[in-house]
This record gives sequence, structure tokens and C-alpha cells, in this order.
Amino acid sequence: MRIGFFTDTYFPQVSGVATSIRTLKKELEKQGHEVYIFTTTDPDADEFEKDIVRMPSVPFVSFTDRRIVVRGIWFAYRIAKELELELIHTHTEFGAGFLGKMVANRLRIPVVHTYHTMYEDYLHYIANGKVVRPTHVKHFIKMFINHSTGVVCPSKRVVDTLQRYEVDIPMRIIPTGIEVAQFIRSDITREDTERLREKLGIKPGELMILSLSRLSYEKNIHVIVQQFPEILMSYPTARLVIVGKGPYREELEELTRELGIEDYVQFTGEVDHQDVAYYYHAADYFVSASTSETQGLTYAEAIASGTQCIVEGNDYLNQLLDDESLGITFEKDSDFSDSFIRYAQQQIPLDPHVRQNKLIEISAERFGSEIFKFYQEMIVYYDENHSEEKIPARTVRKMRVRINSLRNGEDK
Repeated sequence: MRIGFFTDTYFPQVSGVATSIRTLKKELEKQGHEVYIFTTTDPDADEFEKDIVRMPSVPFVSFTDRRIVVRGIWFAYRIAKELELELIHTHTEFGAGFLGKMVANRLRIPVVHTYHTMYEDYLHYIANGKVVRPTHVKHFIKMFINHSTGVVCPSKRVVDTLQRYEVDIPMRIIPTGIEVAQFIRSDITREDTERLREKLGIKPGELMILSLSRLSYEKNIHVIVQQFPEILMSYPTARLVIVGKGPYREELEELTRELGIEDYVQFTGEVDHQDVAYYYHAADYFVSASTSETQGLTYAEAIASGTQCIVEGNDYLNQLLDDESLGITFEKDSDFSDSFIRYAQQQIPLDPHVRQNKLIEISAERFGSEIFKFYQEMIVYYDENHSEEKIPARTVRKMRVRINSLRNGEDK
């Protein structure tokens, strides 16, 4: 199948969405499909990129490190038509997302959407939340997504949100997978982790607690920092390592100074993606109090690395961390320090059998397989819900045969 991804964010921009898109592209290509990415121009992008179409863009309001497509409908349409795309998958509700819908409409092919971002968690970035309200988000998202054929939801939280927004198209919960081999990393030796800990100023026997995410307000890292003094009372040699970059770094650094814990907290800045696994392996625990996650790649990465998690829970994370050997979730911000101390004191060993089963669940292979099954169903659904034939009959017949075989358990 020939598939077009339309997104306003992709590498060299670093984000969970960009990582998710790249992972899915790789997995679909492993299955023999062709995937083309239609995205924004970027001053840091390579001049020659395979299978990537860049369209004119400008920095996004309040997120200057992100960009949004501003034109290119005819350019994108001509290329998509020449490539003979059979399905379009949009990954943004803005510029490139609208272009993807228009191109799909002209080509008369289905368009699947993934709802990556909980926008209500980010309204404070736009005029301090005084202009765009949650009701505006609801009406906009309802209008955008209901003009898709189907929507991929990374977690049940997304389904609940879209149902509240009155979205009434087919939905499928498909958690974003990760390339687990990048984090299992048997090649990362004890000497490697000791060398990294020494570089971070962490002495043998000291506890390394890792936070890894974009440094923005909605990630709730301030909750971790605010309660870290309580952890130090039980674990005086604990050290908090905060990995990532973002607009909230200065405020977090100031908070450590106000609390008098600047000698116990280290900010590393952004770490190259290839080196992230070293930080997970070096850490004793991974922590997060974020309440804005829809897919939580860092949690899956920590599990794959064998690092236990103490994180603020939601429907997705409560299911992900369904065995205490992997870690625990806590209910609200104020529970963090008590939950951490209680869990760390128990010294629960990691269960290899539980972890192995979880690795299958969070794998990129499963992610790609589930997404393609949804594509197949949406092609048939699109054909059955349009009065005129818009997809080649041969393609529809192939999808129907494939879906029937899956339902009958013939395709394993």
C-alpha cells in the first residue's frame, strides 16, 4: 500500500509525535508498504531526504521551535497523485492536517487521523489561556476529526476526550510502540553506566532518580522538584537528574535554588536520542508527574531499559504499569514523595517474565501491525459509506479478504 503521512512536526524537530511517526513509517516499510511524509520546511533539515516532501511553513504561535504549513495544497496534491497514494494519515489538526484532508478529498481516498495532543493542557501558552477556551478546542476538534474516516487513539484517555467532544467516527485504541531493541541494549555495560554516573557527579551507592521529558509547565516537573526535599530526608544521597530542554528550565532551576537543593539536582539539557538509553540504564528509578500524556513514550522506554517507574497515573499508565515489579502509579501530585519512598523501600525485584510480556505489548512491531489492520478496515468502511466508488475495486476486495482472514484467525 502507498500511504501519505501529513504532519506539522517531524525530524529534525525532536518530539514524541515525530518519534511516533518515524517509528510507524519504519514498521510499515518493513511490511512492504511505501510511506511518504508531507511536512514543514525546516532550516535544520537535510537538503536531500528520501520520501519526505517539505512544504512552506512558519514558526507556530507560542511554540517557536515548532512550525506550521502555510501553503502548498496544489504542490502536495500533484505529488500525492503522482505517487498514487491509497490512504492518507494525518498527524496534526493544523496546516498539514488540513492539507492532508483536502488532498484525500481530491484523490477520493480515506484519511485516518491520530489524535496525539491533549490541547486543553496547553491553552496557557496562548495569551495565558485568556483567548482560547476548552469549548473552542471542543468545537474545533469535533469539526476536524469528524471529517476523517477513522481516528487512532493512543490511549483510552483520548477516546474519552473525543467522545466528550462528540466525535462520532470509528475510533481504535492503538498505543504507540517503541523500538525496544534501542533500549534493551545488552551492549551497555556496567562500566558504561558507572562512567555516566561519574560524569553526572553521582558517587557509587548514591541513588539516581531520572526525569526525562520536554521542560514545559504541563510536564509537571516542578512537582518532582518541590517534593524532592522530602525524598532527601529518607534518602540523603539521592540525586535528581533532569534530562531535556524547554521553556520552563529557568523556572525549574530557580525553584531548586529557592529550596536549597541545587547541589542535588542536575539539568543536562537535551541528550542525543542515541544516548538516551544510557541514562535509563544508569538510573535507579524513572519518575514523572505529568498529566498531559496521551502516549507516554518515555514510560515505555524506561520499561524496555529495565528501569522501574514511579509516575502519576491515568488510564493508560495504570494499565501499562500493571505489575509492581515494573513500577507504580500514584493518584495525585501530592502523593509523589510518599509513593516514591514507600516503593523504593520495598526493593521489589524486576520480574523478567513480566517484563518480557510487556516488551511485546509496547513493541513497534505490534504498533505497526495494529495500525495497518485499522487502515484495512477504514478502506472498506470508506467504500461502504460513500455512494460512489472512490477506491479501486481491486484494492477494496483485497482488504475485505484480508480482514475476513484476520477475523477468522487465519492470519497470525
